[in-house]
Amino acid sequence: MLKEEVDSLAPGRDFSRRGFVQTTVGSGFAAAVLPVAAQTITTDTTGLEAGSVTIPVGDFKMPAYRAQPAGKKNLPVILVASEIFGVHEHIADVCRRLAKQGYLAIAPDLFVRQGNAAAYTEIPKLIAEVVSKASDAQVNGDLDATVAWAAANGGDTTRLGITGFCWGGRTTWSYIAHNPKVTAGVAWYGPVARSYFAGDKSVVDRAASIKAPVLGLYGAADTGIPVETLTQLEAALKAAGNTKSEFVVYPDTPHAFYADYRPSYRKAAADDGWARALAWFKKNGVA
Repeated sequence: MLKEEVDSLAPGRDFSRRGFVQTTVGSGFAAAVLPVAAQTITTDTTGLEAGSVTIPVGDFKMPAYRAQPAGKKNLPVILVASEIFGVHEHIADVCRRLAKQGYLAIAPDLFVRQGNAAAYTEIPKLIAEVVSKASDAQVNGDLDATVAWAAANGGDTTRLGITGFCWGGRTTWSYIAHNPKVTAGVAWYGPVARSYFAGDKSVVDRAASIKAPVLGLYGAADTGIPVETLTQLEAALKAAGNTKSEFVVYPDTPHAFYADYRPSYRKAAADDGWARALAWFKKNGVA
């Protein structure tokens, strides 16, 4: 983990004190992101079926947060991959935002085998003890199981999207490289030139396997993701025949600009990115 990325994840934070410890997937905020900012967006559950579910992955029971329009079937599905902080209240709210748009949105707890990401107050320790131990192979298998669960619980996985933030932005790219049945993706500020788990390939290295259209949303002032790495990925995608993917890089915008519960939030970029994300899924068959 680069110091620049740690700084970009939570600029100016003092991680010496303990904060809230999440007890249920999708509830509360991770300790490392406290205090929560005043502008935090909360989406209600009116008209939705929302809450924790359990997804079987072989003999393992993986928790997840799911939101969907109540009483509806054959819904387009969007997988939501969390930041390094796990499936806390903000990720659950993103699921509810998508459900209000007619999607079955589901965020599996992809770190649960490694520990409780929400309980950590120190980002370097969280990276070392939890995030860096979640391999692409494990994560992709968990997401495969999530897709199977969605198909059996009201989802139409022929219309399958994935979106994610930070670590989950990288996961968006890598899962699309893994699963050719994904219809489209939206990656928010996910690193593309390096991996978290030792031995995993970078997104750039896997560009030839990324066939679906992906919208990459990034900040030019993100110190952990140099813009030149995005240019490198864009060139690699085009060289491999993927001419439908696009990148939007917002000027003077930091990492985590969509995270409305944190000081990094930039409303103009966040609103524009969200509108682009919804339009992208609809344009590319996830609707």
